[in-house]
Amino acid sequence: DYHGAAEACAVAGMNGADLTVRPGGHVLPGNVARDLPLAVKAFKEAGLAIEMMTSGITDPDDPLTEKVLQTASELGIRYYRYGYYTYDPALSVVNNLEKIKVKMNGLARLNEKYRIHGAYQNHAGSNFGAPVWDLWTVIKDMDPQWSGCQYDVRHATVEGNRSWPLGMKLLKDHIRCMVSKDVTWGQKDGRAVEVNVPIGEGIVDFEDYFKLVDELDIHGPITMHLEYPMFPKKDMSVEEMKAIAIQLMRRDLVALKKYL
Repeated sequence: DYHGAAEACAVAGMNGADLTVRPGGHVLPGNVARDLPLAVKAFKEAGLAIEMMTSGITDPDDPLTEKVLQTASELGIRYYRYGYYTYDPALSVVNNLEKIKVKMNGLARLNEKYRIHGAYQNHAGSNFGAPVWDLWTVIKDMDPQWSGCQYDVRHATVEGNRSWPLGMKLLKDHIRCMVSKDVTWGQKDGRAVEVNVPIGEGIVDFEDYFKLVDELDIHGPITMHLEYPMFPKKDMSVEEMKAIAIQLMRRDLVALKKYL
């Protein structure tokens, strides 16, 4: 629940949270007017800021889109992450980008209307945004105050082990928020697989990454994802799981602060 989540984040040493306001998230979009104020209130009472939210928003014409953005803006949330766009195999890459650009231009207008920055996460795989040049192609002419990239160095490393700095330099003017997590490579059935690990235990070069963040004069909040296996066994109580989660959040935060 909101109070339990806020308490866990506070005890772990966080200074805020990136709430999920999407299907299956902390706040369901259909209940946003009722529940998002409750969530923000619970975190504020724990001494935490809610400046960010992760949404499933991809369509400016969806009836819930404007409702979610208006509610978030009124509560002081300054950044939100979009949902994901997939490539339609029936269309060329160029035609896919043109189609996505129409959607993102519509969202850009709503972002400006509600004074909130919308950011698309670069995510490894075959969806839009994975190679980052496609994301830049679509957003390069949009006002970065309202539209940009939630830059994820973990996913950028997977897609461009040594070339990721080039993509980051390409996107630099549109990066207003970031993600920190780590990964390494494993092998399964003769194929390379991604293995999520705690910060500092993988192949992400955080030292060079934050040097580049500094050189490029990038500012903004960082959301930390814990996507590696957290619990050693099944059928654990909520309190047992909470204690382990807090311990792991604190460990990743300490590691991240060393690089910062």
